[in-house]
Amino acid sequence: MNANNDHYVIGVDFGTLSGRAVVVRVSDGAEVGSAVHEYANRVIEDRLPGTDVKLGPDWALQSPQDWREVLRTAVPEAVAASGVSPSQVIGLGTDFTACTVLPATADGTPLCEVEGLADRPHAWPKLWKHHSAQPHADRINALAGRRGESWLPRYGGKISSEWQFAKGLQVLEEDPEVYGRAERWIEAADWIIWQLTGVETRNTCTAGYKGIHQDGAYPSDDFLAELNPAFAGFTGKLGRELAPLGGLAGRLTAEAAEWTKLPEGIAIAVGNVDAHVTAAAADAVRPGQMVAIMGTSTCHVMSSDALAEVPGMCGVVRDGIVPGLWGYEAGQSGVGDIFGWFVDTCVPASYEREAARLGRSVHEHLTELAAAQKVGEHGLVALDWHNGNRSVLVDHDLSAVIVGQTLATRPEHTYRALIEATAFGARMIVETFEDAGVRVEEFVAAGGLLKNRFLMQVYADVLRRPISVIGSDQGPALGSAIHAAVAAGAYPGIGEAAAAMGKRTEAAYVPDAGRADAYDRLYAEYRRLHDHFGRGEHPDGNDVLHRLRALRNEVTA
Repeated sequence: MNANNDHYVIGVDFGTLSGRAVVVRVSDGAEVGSAVHEYANRVIEDRLPGTDVKLGPDWALQSPQDWREVLRTAVPEAVAASGVSPSQVIGLGTDFTACTVLPATADGTPLCEVEGLADRPHAWPKLWKHHSAQPHADRINALAGRRGESWLPRYGGKISSEWQFAKGLQVLEEDPEVYGRAERWIEAADWIIWQLTGVETRNTCTAGYKGIHQDGAYPSDDFLAELNPAFAGFTGKLGRELAPLGGLAGRLTAEAAEWTKLPEGIAIAVGNVDAHVTAAAADAVRPGQMVAIMGTSTCHVMSSDALAEVPGMCGVVRDGIVPGLWGYEAGQSGVGDIFGWFVDTCVPASYEREAARLGRSVHEHLTELAAAQKVGEHGLVALDWHNGNRSVLVDHDLSAVIVGQTLATRPEHTYRALIEATAFGARMIVETFEDAGVRVEEFVAAGGLLKNRFLMQVYADVLRRPISVIGSDQGPALGSAIHAAVAAGAYPGIGEAAAAMGKRTEAAYVPDAGRADAYDRLYAEYRRLHDHFGRGEHPDGNDVLHRLRALRNEVTA
């Protein structure tokens, strides 16, 4: 190993609302400086910036300029805060939300920045939670099922509306001109590397999980033409050669060096996804270690030496997390977002005043009140589908359900039921993996929700297993820095770098047997509701959630 205490790397995490840069010592993973840049445009959901162009239901876009500003502000500020000389920095790695994807010209210019296209919604990057391509995903899934496409089981039997092909088909059919002018259809994770290095690359992770790249190929032109004759050739916009994770994408250009105030020519790691790099940050890249990155949503990733078909998984990809192993992914589309929605829309002013009097946030106040209840005391059970269901139903047209409310139901009762619902959703994912023969040996939690100790204990009780926790508040950024260390040649591989630089506490939360037994009863009710409302095609199912969504879209169109 070439690393020593004088060498540092930078990880940059591009999130949903902001970007964060962290300076990390190569020898031991110590985080010595960080900075955050809030996106000026945040999530574009109502109207395009600077226009009166209104967006439809379930749209979510972002601005590439916000991403560039992270490089110009957060990176130099993090270095300044660390006290490290820029000359000591040997590499930089990045991660992004996914599938966040954009149309661009052949030189990488986003179409929303091309003259005359700023007022065209489909010219803008589509954020991961852009869900209005669900009808296009449904058509892709139906056709793939009829044709028996070999790649479909690798995605649990369904691809998501969040992914590249559904979003690309939506652009083609709703704005053919923009589709035609898009010479590249590229993940933001790869686009930002292009900006840093001047080299266009495509990483194994996003291509496999979000781009339906399996066994060395994308879906065939014949398949795409059957969806829409003009869709044949779509894969020509995606790039063919894939770069390995932890690999060297290129070197920092003079222009990007001026943005970041870093030395020209330092190593830039191949792009990656926020959830998947976090496994390295938690030193959890060995088979059987499931990492749940818990924030606004939750992504579950795990490496394994075995290939299996897990219903409703987001994908299984060879080399998708670390080279040499199969990488599995599943997820929940809404977790922290659900709690935020409840506090923003459902809590009376009296609770806000009481929280202020006690010197707490409303979340902290509700958590304290929720923790005082016994399991089942509120008489409620909820479905955590406020943002649709990613796993295991893969249906973003589903919506939330809360059962059992009475005139005695208080906000803290509902708040606890929503926390429990997200834990039940996580248990559904773990059980589905194990039922498919993929053993979960260790459950490792990461992300912003670790700060809520009550929530973490609920998860341990519901899952009936110990929960290990990452030893960093900046998991994705630390993971990106670890990949940068590998790209710079400081370590021979991701496993070795993760062992030296990653951090986790084993069994930080242990289940209580009595509460776990009580939760088994509530979980049984959750599963009944899950199948009744989520599997409407079943004899005992009910398709009411889809009918309500269709009515809403019809009225608001």
